[in-house]
Amino acid sequence: MDTINILHLALHTDWANAQPAGEYRISTLGRTLEEEGFIHCSRDLDQLHAVHAAFYRHITEPLLILEIDPTGLDIRRENGFPHLYGPLPITSVTATRPYT
Repeated sequence: MDTINILHLALHTDWANAQPAGEYRISTLGRTLEEEGFIHCSRDLDQLHAVHAAFYRHITEPLLILEIDPTGLDIRRENGFPHLYGPLPITSVTATRPYT
C-alpha cells in the first residue's frame, strides 16, 4: 500500500531554524508543539488553503509547504485534519516548495 504524504504550512524562517536541531516543533502560526500539544497538518491542498485563509493570509514572510511522509510518525485524524503528536523529524519531510 502506498503511503500518502500529508502537508504542513510553515514560515520559511521556522523551517530554516529547525534544520540545525534536526526536528521541527511549530504547530501553527505562533504556536509551538509544546503549547498546542500537536503539529497541525493537512491531508490535501484544499485543507492547506483553508489553514492559510484562517491563520496566515496576513503574513508577508515567505511560506513553505512541507510534504511529510507519515511513516513511523504518531499521526491522528481529528476533526478531519491529521495531527502529528511529537516533533517532526526533518528527515520525514520529503519535499518543500513555496506556498503561493
